[in-house]
Amino acid sequence: MSVPAQDIPLLAGVLRVQALADGIFRVRLRADGQFPEPALVRYGVLRGAWPAVETLVSDEAQSVTLVTASASLQINKADGRLILRDGTGEMLTTAAPPAAAPGFAVEFALREDERLYGLGDDCRDRIERRGQRNMVFVQSCLSNAPIPFLMSTRGWGVLLNTTWRHAIDAGKEQPDCLRCWAPRGELDYYLIAGADLPALLDRGTEISGKPALLPLWAYGLTYVCNTRADARELLDTCLSFRREGIPCDLIGLEPGWMAHNYDTSAETDWHPERFHLPYWQKEGKHPGTFLGAVERLGFKLSLWLCCEWDVSHYEERLAGGHLGEAWYTEFRRGEDGVYDDPHMHPTLMDQVTKPDEPWFEHLQKFVDQGVSAFKMDGCGIVNLHPDRAWGNGMDDEEFHNLYPLLANKQMALGFREQTGRRPMVYTSAAYTGIQQYAATWAGDTGGGADVLVSMLNLGLCGHANTSCDMDVYSREGMHFGFLQPWSQINGWITWDQPWYLGEKLEPVFRFYARLRYRLLPYLYSLAHLAARTGLPILRAMPLAFPDDPACANLLRQYMLGDALLVAAFTDRVRLPAGRWIDYWSGTQYDGPCDLACAVPADRGGPLFVRAGAIIPQWPEMDYVGQRPLDRLILHVYPHGKSAFTLYEDDGVSLAYLDGEVAVTEIRATVNAGEITVSIGPRVGKYQDMPERRTIELWLFIDRPTAVWIDGAPFTDWQYREKERALCLELASEAAEVRVVTV
Repeated sequence: MSVPAQDIPLLAGVLRVQALADGIFRVRLRADGQFPEPALVRYGVLRGAWPAVETLVSDEAQSVTLVTASASLQINKADGRLILRDGTGEMLTTAAPPAAAPGFAVEFALREDERLYGLGDDCRDRIERRGQRNMVFVQSCLSNAPIPFLMSTRGWGVLLNTTWRHAIDAGKEQPDCLRCWAPRGELDYYLIAGADLPALLDRGTEISGKPALLPLWAYGLTYVCNTRADARELLDTCLSFRREGIPCDLIGLEPGWMAHNYDTSAETDWHPERFHLPYWQKEGKHPGTFLGAVERLGFKLSLWLCCEWDVSHYEERLAGGHLGEAWYTEFRRGEDGVYDDPHMHPTLMDQVTKPDEPWFEHLQKFVDQGVSAFKMDGCGIVNLHPDRAWGNGMDDEEFHNLYPLLANKQMALGFREQTGRRPMVYTSAAYTGIQQYAATWAGDTGGGADVLVSMLNLGLCGHANTSCDMDVYSREGMHFGFLQPWSQINGWITWDQPWYLGEKLEPVFRFYARLRYRLLPYLYSLAHLAARTGLPILRAMPLAFPDDPACANLLRQYMLGDALLVAAFTDRVRLPAGRWIDYWSGTQYDGPCDLACAVPADRGGPLFVRAGAIIPQWPEMDYVGQRPLDRLILHVYPHGKSAFTLYEDDGVSLAYLDGEVAVTEIRATVNAGEITVSIGPRVGKYQDMPERRTIELWLFIDRPTAVWIDGAPFTDWQYREKERALCLELASEAAEVRVVTV
């Protein structure tokens, strides 16, 4: 049965321990025994309401033990020492007695053979965190998105519930100890048990939120114009993409679109010369504006933003707390231009915020005019504000990490509430829970090898929608830039449109752009899976192959889903156990092995397909929605038994949250010289789903002797010697099961 939290009196205060779900425990310490919810829970970032969980409580003389189906947590009554065990009783870790105020500290025992992963984008030289010491504090380009979450290969993880500046030492000072501490704040953390790293991610994102599912077009290509571009340059760029036949969906503007560069106020408006809108075109959509032309060319428009707004006022009102409006009315403006605040030292006056107005409210007019996405720059939200009194009563030591999270949260939920559509908000600065609200790019740090490490580390915290500023001036940069969760080119002050790249690089760009758009149904299915499980699209090798010690700290390769192994900025690759096919040459290799790769001159890096892979694709298109999705291409690499789940929905609305999703199970089996591919029915339905479609099946095998479809002989097939692939087409009704036997 479900049981209430267990409160255990200690010398340092009251230790509260609660089983929230199977394998998830929350541990808190307060000197006064009162447990008001901290900001991450009060503001709805970390999950506050949990369904009842079956928990057995064993209350003995020396200890209390909370037991769920797959884990238990034992608490020593005398000193608060904890022991976390899995369902078999094996000890996963222990926590030392919690430290007394001021601040907080907690220590977990580490064994010699365990590795640690997580902590987000706070370093770019490794993914295995054992032996590191880190300050968890948002800093532009140095620590863009620190996340106090760690997973151990021994089946446990920890998530700290704090926004204070704090430190984590993962065995640097004491090799057998993971220590987390801060000079201010209170002890509050979640202990997680799970069978493997994906299970820990699933449970961790049950606490911090599952990754957002972006609109389908957001998984295409984003191109951000030069900051000095005007409406004509914007439209010329859109038109050139279409005339060149290079696919692209989102076109972005940098701060030059604003009447006042880097405007953080609520008076933001279009630049009167570069983006002139007559007064009669400023209300809602008007077909004659440059925004209307952008839309008719099949593009969505994104605007760059910066923020100095005090977003805490609105969060407090939403939380229904005693702060918020009551707090800011207590400020008294002094003659010296500062707030005379009775609660803390005087601070510089906030001349930007309108406390009664939500941050997103002044942007609604742009959405009405046709803007579909927003890029949240680090400017403002990553700055230190040591002299600022925030409207919720926090000072900057407590609010700094929270600021970029809440600004992006309000952007995403504001857009969602206004339009009923999925938001595309992307940011460089982030903290715990950002995956629920926004995509990220790696900030103003380019698109090189170190950026890949940042994306691996974010994925190891359950953040799925990651990207960077693609390097279009090298084949290697394009190879990496197009083979990631979402792809972005940032013009900023450069002229890097693909048609300016020259005769050597432009064909490479064109190839990778078209490859990405063919792969969209595969990538979008991975995004759906991430939104359900927290398993990222771009996966660090130890997440996929935890039993291969050679994969423990690989920084130049990753899995893009289950099927594709991508190596970037290197010609060497580690192939784990199993069979692998070189995507460029078709050569097969058996792992585990370390391989020096021969990459074609017109490609940017190694790419391998895992044997057994099933990769759904679309025909070539210039943008998402250009044509009905009534044709599906399946590339199948038969080997043993394999499966893929294809997820489809309308691509833009929130209806998928209510179950308006079509799911198709595709299976392939090799048995005694016979290959069977089964394409299941589409289970579920969404608006405008095509009832009938053509499936183009490619089987990468030796030439077959006979083919059957649904048990009947089939002769209308081709064998392509160059690709070594059997090709055929078959019609498929939504409710049908089609079986191809070779």
